[in-house]
Amino acid sequence: MPERDWCLLRLDDNGNRFVMRRQLTRDEAEALARNYQARGHKQTYWAEREQPPSCERPRE
Repeated sequence: MPERDWCLLRLDDNGNRFVMRRQLTRDEAEALARNYQARGHKQTYWAEREQPPSCERPRE
């Protein structure tokens, strides 16, 4: 069974990055990205493997 650790992301006109969907397989995420791109949306869409959250605290 494929791992569901991919997400669909969007970059808007102002350079803001958003996660649109999570817990997808790679095939699902890439298909959604292609679908949005094919519709002619102005934003950029892509699939990316999610990284596990870091346990480290940011340095001050």
